[in-house]
Amino acid sequence: VVVDDADTVEICGALKNIVACGAGFVDGLGLGDNTKAAVIRLGLMEMVKFVDEFFPGSKLGTFFESCGVADLITTCYGGRNRRISEAFVRTGKTILELEKEMLNGQKLQGPFTAGEVNVMLKSKAMENRFPLFTAVHKICIGQISPDKFLDCIKSHPEHMSLEMDAETSILRTKL
Repeated sequence: VVVDDADTVEICGALKNIVACGAGFVDGLGLGDNTKAAVIRLGLMEMVKFVDEFFPGSKLGTFFESCGVADLITTCYGGRNRRISEAFVRTGKTILELEKEMLNGQKLQGPFTAGEVNVMLKSKAMENRFPLFTAVHKICIGQISPDKFLDCIKSHPEHMSLEMDAETSILRTKL
């Protein structure tokens, strides 16, 4: 299947790395598969909501293609953002130290993207509507400790509902 929603494909490719950091924090804290699955689910919800808010007109179906949920799951189980985030929690080393040790100096996309997303969320006073993205950013910059991650997402606004316009299948969320 060729996806003609190129902007959403690219945004999914960036946002998945933030969620993968969250999955890595869960692994580093030893919280188990159900917690990790919950983080992935909440992360997907935030991805959908973020795209809807900042890039209106995106197609909901794009999130269900291989570039969306499939890539998200793969990255949250095997990607370097997950691995480094797990090591970040377990070792107490900085992201920068771990990039040098484990990635030969390559930079992770997750912490950088979380920072960029945070700027966008702050510009609209929306940080509280994206608790997972916000928590990952704050952990990566040392503003909160990884053991507070679950506390940050426990009050997640799960009352989002997705609607699809039958003719255009354009994504709209009720917040």
